[in-house]
Amino acid sequence: MAEFKVVVADPDAGETYQRDVDGQDANRFLGRSLGDEVDGGAVGLDGYTLEITGGSDETGRPMRADVPGTSLKEILLDGGVGFKPTTDGERKRVTVRGAEIADDVAQVNVSVVDGDGDVAAALGEGDDEAEADDAE
Repeated sequence: MAEFKVVVADPDAGETYQRDVDGQDANRFLGRSLGDEVDGGAVGLDGYTLEITGGSDETGRPMRADVPGTSLKEILLDGGVGFKPTTDGERKRVTVRGAEIADDVAQVNVSVVDGDGDVAAALGEGDDEAEADDAE
């Protein structure tokens, strides 16, 4: 059974939120590729649309949009996702994962592209300081 950590980015607020999904909610991501849009109901954001922007497998290898499928592939990189060169012209062979989400993926990064209202409120994320003030 698939199980992912989904990192939801809210570009309007500049915040990110993490959610663990499994079961039927995780199955909504299987077979999707980077750039695809999914229903936000899988992470508790009913009425929102999310775009898959990235992810990584259990060993930390990043997903790349230019690698098809779900398999691992060694590619020669001069920058971008998976490698940051330290000198001009530096290249390195790096193992990356394909753009399609499979059971091997541990983390999926998504961004909110459509929906009305406050994402933090929809996810049940409150202002910790305000809650602490209310408790006193």
